[in-house]
Amino acid sequence: MSTTETNAEIKDVSDTALWVAVFREQESKRPDALFKDPYAGILTGDRGRKIAASMSSSIYTGWAVIIRTTIIDSFLERLIAEGVDTVVNLGAGLDTRPYRMKLPENLQWIEVDYPHMVKLKEDRLGKEKTTCKLERVGLDLADVAARAKLLARINAQSKKVVVITEGVTPYLTEDQVASLAKDLRAQSNFRFWITDYFSPEVFHYMKRNRKQMKQMKNAPFLFNPKNWFEFYANLGWKDREIRYLADQSQKLGRKMPAPWWVKLLMPLLRLRFGNDHPSRKFTAYVLLETKP
Repeated sequence: MSTTETNAEIKDVSDTALWVAVFREQESKRPDALFKDPYAGILTGDRGRKIAASMSSSIYTGWAVIIRTTIIDSFLERLIAEGVDTVVNLGAGLDTRPYRMKLPENLQWIEVDYPHMVKLKEDRLGKEKTTCKLERVGLDLADVAARAKLLARINAQSKKVVVITEGVTPYLTEDQVASLAKDLRAQSNFRFWITDYFSPEVFHYMKRNRKQMKQMKNAPFLFNPKNWFEFYANLGWKDREIRYLADQSQKLGRKMPAPWWVKLLMPLLRLRFGNDHPSRKFTAYVLLETKP
């Protein structure tokens, strides 16, 4: 195997952060960019670009990353306006919101990720200025004891907290997500949670896509509860707002990429289902809030 091929492989889940940062870099260069992220290219580097170029699902993933970024940005702006004083980004990867978004100077932003990811960001963004108070914590979220200690510390110093798990829970098992949900719910000031939604149909499609499964073998999707919303509701979290990527994409004028045969079928699907075709509900970002 050549050096180029090796550098283009996803070796673990942290590499997916390099992959998705490429799409934020590309979006920022568009004349009609939905957001500007001047730091994404600094973080992803050549390796991230090689990964993006090699992945068969990059066209769809790139679209999804751009739409999800706008959704999460919008959620955060509204919640901060409503009084959220602390943002906890678990599995923060190469997110740059504390640098690129206009945020209150007194907002506390806490990023948590593996120590090597924290070091990468500190090395490459060390001289850049943030728009709020930023703290980075090097921690393996699978270390339940250390995680609980951190969450308790954040809870004690905050009044209203929102948690972000952007592109994190899909790589966890149901037991791991349940454990995290319980730990977050146990904190009295943790009020909101922004996280991924994938319908069961997405997993069926991925299993049929052998090339994609092979490319993602070191970072497979694992979280596939029978009923996603019921799963969280049973753990004390209810959905406050659901934003489906397909719907948001239409509002933003960014059509979802699709194979030619899907494009041929779309007129027939619209005749039968209108705008409520099930495929429009495959992926979303959901704002959860604690149940009373």
